[in-house]
Formats: sequence, structure tokens, C-alpha cells
Amino acid sequence: MESISLAVWTLTAAVAAGTVLALWHLRAAEGVGRPPQAAGIAHGIVGTAGLIALAFAVRGPARGVGAGVGSFGSMAAWLFAGAVVTGIATLLWRRKPIAMAVHAGIAITGYVLLLAWNALG
Repeated sequence: MESISLAVWTLTAAVAAGTVLALWHLRAAEGVGRPPQAAGIAHGIVGTAGLIALAFAVRGPARGVGAGVGSFGSMAAWLFAGAVVTGIATLLWRRKPIAMAVHAGIAITGYVLLLAWNALG
């Protein structure tokens, strides 16, 4: 499997898990229990693995320069690194909503750039 495909699929799994965790956390306000911490840690491990795969993909041959998305891969990698850091902060700050919102915003932006880089590269 090509490293870019591995990165895209791994990060897609992390984004899907993050979406489920976010929705589950929002339901906790309705009396449903919060997601277990182990689920969040597993989400972080998958996301970090995807970041590592993306770092290898970015080091490969240039992609997307002709379509104007040549820097999207490295920008996505930096954003996912920021998502890892804010994810750890979310864990340490006991899942404060503002930390989760910042984490989600950074990760979603990185994911959109990754998809554009993959599709147009």
C-alpha cells in the first residue's frame, strides 16, 4: 500500500472515531454516560499512527504542484501534529469543551487539506 493511501485511511479512521466520540460526549449532556477514556486514547493512537504515515508520504515525491496543492500535505501534517498536542491537552484538562473544540477544529482543517492533497496530487 502506498504511504499516502495508508495515511489517508488511517487518518480517516481516526476522524471517524473522533466524530463518534464527539457525538457521544454531546449526548452525555442528556444523561448518557461520557465515552470511556480508553476510547479517546485509542483514537489518539490511531491519529498519531496516521500522522507518522503522513510524515513518510510528505517526504516522498512532490505531489499536487501543478494543481496548486503542493504544500497541502505538509500543512496537513503540521495541523495533525497540532491536533495531537491539543488532544493530549484535552486529556490532561479532563475533556474541557474548549480544548475539544480547538482539537476538532485543527483536525478537521488538516483532514480537509489532506483530502485535497490526495485528490489533486
